[in-house]
Amino acid sequence: MNLKTFLRGIHLREEKELAEKSAIRRVLPEGEMVYPLSQHIGAPAKPVVAPGDRVLMGQQIAEPDGMISAGICSSVSGTVKKIEPRMTVMGETRDAIVIENDGQYTPAEGFGAKRDYKSLSPDEIRTIIRDAGIVGMGGAGFPTAVKLTPKNPESIDTVIINGAECEPYLTSDHRLMLERPDELIEGLRVMLRLFPKAKGVIGIENNKPDAIKLLSEKLSGDPQISVQPLKTKYPQGGERMLIHAVTGRDIHSKMLPADAGCIVQNVATAIAVYQAVCCSTPLITRVMTVSGDGVNTPCNLEVYVGVSHQKVLEAAGGLNCEPEKLISGGPMMGTALYTLDVPVQKTSASILAFAHDPVAANPSTPCIHCGRCVSVCPVHLVPQMMQVAADFDDFERFEKLHGMECIECGCCTAACPAHRTLTQSFKYGKASVNRLRREAKAAAAKD
Repeated sequence: MNLKTFLRGIHLREEKELAEKSAIRRVLPEGEMVYPLSQHIGAPAKPVVAPGDRVLMGQQIAEPDGMISAGICSSVSGTVKKIEPRMTVMGETRDAIVIENDGQYTPAEGFGAKRDYKSLSPDEIRTIIRDAGIVGMGGAGFPTAVKLTPKNPESIDTVIINGAECEPYLTSDHRLMLERPDELIEGLRVMLRLFPKAKGVIGIENNKPDAIKLLSEKLSGDPQISVQPLKTKYPQGGERMLIHAVTGRDIHSKMLPADAGCIVQNVATAIAVYQAVCCSTPLITRVMTVSGDGVNTPCNLEVYVGVSHQKVLEAAGGLNCEPEKLISGGPMMGTALYTLDVPVQKTSASILAFAHDPVAANPSTPCIHCGRCVSVCPVHLVPQMMQVAADFDDFERFEKLHGMECIECGCCTAACPAHRTLTQSFKYGKASVNRLRREAKAAAAKD
């Protein structure tokens, strides 16, 4: 097997055996559904419904508000109760549309209608994807229609499907590749129609041999799409790392994948594209992994966007203890949850519950200058020096050390024998630099 990879990175305990054999199970929600207007990169969506309105499943309830934005469709039928600020998985309060689910799941007109994508123009395909509210479902949440509209479509020669799923515990993309391979392949074909010179590559880490085998068999002899096995290493699923592994090309933070002739999409996103374009079904559900030693029955659930994390956890049999740590997303790049009373968003890949918090169990001690953080950094930075600059608010030096290039993967933190909270410092440093830039821009505009 010809395995490709990137330089550096780290080998982690995978812990995928907890849920990787669990077939996807759909869970119908009950009661109140909450749809934050900002669950993607860019401008928040603009409501097109008002309190008291009756809505149908698949109906658009908020439209994109600007070039980089994404609409939102109701995942249930029911009545709009209110539009008010609600807490999100990021711990922020954002305006949200609250709908009382009537339990009928009455579809909007045209919902589920079959369509031949080959009869559609590239612009029509992009419009359908935009109206369906599709965003990157691997975590970032960048509007998919925007990503599929690069400045020079003719320069795109490779469309990559990210099947690495390199975060520990997460298995939802693995299950999607096994259970919905045809939808994945057709979703990729839809996207390839937008880039006539491009070929498709599905990159899969070699800890998923069943997915590699299944998709390779289905694509045997296909002149346009191939499967590329990847070495199991974190963060193989990072956009820069994946592009380097598949094409050998390097990109930095000021470049877009399109600048290197590539478009990268997540497995779930590609399937969502198929469902929207070929089946007239907007993005209203997603598959989540519910795992960790604090969960009674680790599993993979297809849940409706807008349902609470509490309901999802209950569908997995609930907790077997009082967890010290709850995480939305993966353990390396996810977000700690202090409450389960927050809605599932389009980007919600998982809920992890841990009986013990490894960070709290290993308090930070002084740096011993061993250099392990440098040896594992996939973007070739010097984390120990960057942390000193960030912690002492020396943001000029932080920038000179290329701190803004950090992808916040957490490799340095995981490798550090002194348990330094390096990634946390870099998030602070990057946020501070961006704040100072905004302030300088605002001051210049006043002059």
